[in-house]
Amino acid sequence: MTKLIKGVKLRLYPNKQQQAQLWQMFGNDRRVWNLMLDMTKQRYQNNPSSHFVNEYGMNYLLKQLKQEYPYLKDSDATSFLVVNHNLVQAFKMLFKHRGGYPRFKSRHAAKQSYTGRSVCIVIAKRRMKLPKLGSIRTSKTSQAVNGKIKRYTVSYGPTGRYYLSLQVETVTPEALPKTGKTVGLDVGIADLAISSDGEKFGTFNAKWLEKQATKWQSKYSHRKYQATVAVRQWNHNHKDVKMDLNDYRNWQRAQKQKARYQQRIANQRQDYLHKLTTALVKKYDVIVIEDLKAKNLQKNHHLA
Repeated sequence: MTKLIKGVKLRLYPNKQQQAQLWQMFGNDRRVWNLMLDMTKQRYQNNPSSHFVNEYGMNYLLKQLKQEYPYLKDSDATSFLVVNHNLVQAFKMLFKHRGGYPRFKSRHAAKQSYTGRSVCIVIAKRRMKLPKLGSIRTSKTSQAVNGKIKRYTVSYGPTGRYYLSLQVETVTPEALPKTGKTVGLDVGIADLAISSDGEKFGTFNAKWLEKQATKWQSKYSHRKYQATVAVRQWNHNHKDVKMDLNDYRNWQRAQKQKARYQQRIANQRQDYLHKLTTALVKKYDVIVIEDLKAKNLQKNHHLA
């Protein structure tokens, strides 16, 4: 029996205490990343001919960091191993000229997350047990019941919601019954696709949500510009007390509002495509689609 790895994303509903714990964990992972990155930079500046500290060397330093910063013990220990692994991979991409130099992480970023390899347990239909957090309320856990959880990621998005992404090892699902039908799909611009049977599949439409997202995107840009000007004027006229862009909450509220509309559009589009593709797979055994990018058609005014 073959096995496969699939991703499962759940919504988290932490209480006040768990929210404080989550932000502590986000900060701890960010702290370890920044400390390791700063150590690597300082090491190279002091001695350019020195060898790069590999993943094993970074993991060896974690014990000393926990003694120097006791609050790091509040996090899942395996999350720091993932941080070191990701940092080493970033440097490997840099050495291969396939990526830029790793950057320091900021606590003001719109998205915060941490990843661990410890054991997560499904304890109820809408309950999971996570390391350091204990029992936490989630959305439906039916997809994660019959599988082995290999890795988990807790994230906080710009919409103000918490999510849990699971990497689950499960058995290959049973094949659908054969229908003996074959279809060809022609991808278009006016219609999403047209089948060889003459059936048309319309494009996804969310005009009102797109209009609201555009409006709040404009408000966000305008408010952020106003806040930037106000910060510069204040810092120029007051040398004793400095202000930061994050001290102004008006543009941040607009950022969250436009992110919510954009998330609703993305969710509805994903739901529409999932339902369409599921219906096609159940109806046909062989589906042939032309190798064509619809976006490139729009660049050619004669075709579009």
